[in-house]
Amino acid sequence: MKKIHSTTVVGIIHNGTVAIGADGQATMGNTVVKGNVKKVRAMAQGSILVGFAGGTADAFTLLERFEDKLSQYKNNMKRAAIELAKDWRTDRYLRRLEAMIVTINKQEGLIISGTGDVLEPEHQICAIGSGSMYAYSAALALKKHAPTLTAKEIVQESLLIAADICIYTNHNIEILTLV
Repeated sequence: MKKIHSTTVVGIIHNGTVAIGADGQATMGNTVVKGNVKKVRAMAQGSILVGFAGGTADAFTLLERFEDKLSQYKNNMKRAAIELAKDWRTDRYLRRLEAMIVTINKQEGLIISGTGDVLEPEHQICAIGSGSMYAYSAALALKKHAPTLTAKEIVQESLLIAADICIYTNHNIEILTLV
């Protein structure tokens, strides 16, 4: 049986505000099996936003572990991300999980992968998933050429553009913000 996967998640810090959004599509092979998956959520009493791409069950496992790390390290997002990445890379069970996480707060955005990477992308734009490069490109252009847009507006427009191009991204978008 093929794994359920594929999505687009994009997060941005822009003009003092933060937004993260994702489409709602889950696919199995080339078939859409659900169109309204919730792939973004708030953690740490609403001060950190996270999104996931990849296998849904795998991502939920990683999000639980990340939340535990946040609790353990007093909501220090970067430290929690590094510790999760270490565990993910070295733990026999965790290293088989196929997902990625974007986590973002008012200071920084991080991409966490199972290869031990904790990346802080340039331009304060994080994107993962099948349509990530479409969404990233759109967000970068909007941030540069439409600076009066809000972080939420940039995330929404970039996800809509990705959904128009990527067959694994739909228009059922959920966006969370920090102000």
